[in-house]
Amino acid sequence: QVQLVESGGGSVQAGGSLRLSCAGSGRDFSMYAMGWFRQAPGKDREFVATMSWSGTTTLYGDSVKGRFTISRDRAKNTVYLQMNNLKPEDTAVYYCAASMRSTSRSDRIYDDWGQGTQVTVSS
Repeated sequence: QVQLVESGGGSVQAGGSLRLSCAGSGRDFSMYAMGWFRQAPGKDREFVATMSWSGTTTLYGDSVKGRFTISRDRAKNTVYLQMNNLKPEDTAVYYCAASMRSTSRSDRIYDDWGQGTQVTVSS
């Protein structure tokens, strides 16, 4: 089990950028695949991005491909989500999640979740 704490959310105008951070702690954190998901009010949780424990595999949701980038800093036990060219439809609570199994677009694969950080994009 790992503990995850997100930060970096906030309010930004359309076209702007934000970088979310997810600090992890716990045994063998570097061996976990990491994912980012988001949930807007009244909507289901949506897959955003994932990265394998080795960093060699990354996947993105169609709605963010080309605008968002997931990365990880092993020395800092931190995973990042760089979000560029933000749109109002990106407004949501963003969650990071960890999986000992594999990268996946499905939230069912992930065992541990952070508390979430709010991102609001105004037009």
